[in-house]
Amino acid sequence: MRDTSISDAEWHVMDAIWDRPPQSASEVIETLSTDHDWAPATIKTMLHRLVKKGVLAYEQNGNRYLYRACAKRTACVRDESRSFLKRVFQGEPASLLAHFLKTSRLTPDEIADLRRILDEQEAQ
Repeated sequence: MRDTSISDAEWHVMDAIWDRPPQSASEVIETLSTDHDWAPATIKTMLHRLVKKGVLAYEQNGNRYLYRACAKRTACVRDESRSFLKRVFQGEPASLLAHFLKTSRLTPDEIADLRRILDEQEAQ
């Protein structure tokens, strides 16, 4: 089974590609160079790892490779959320929600949204 977990740094690479697919390695490097001081070789290594994990694919276009996501952002967020929930909160969503509610300041609109979501869950 392949490791499809995405590291924190790899998330930045994936975000760049999800935002404007497909992209060449040089385009990804240019995008990431504004916020990170990673060497181009580091970014190319991350692209290679993401291809090996099966979340990126590439096609050759002349003398460059164009990268595109094989996994949707929503699927990766779902998988990462489940992993976090299992690792940190023993898989208990109520514990996660309680923690964030106790340690965060929410706006009235955010509270209303949460109530609506909880009401929808209860109705199901």
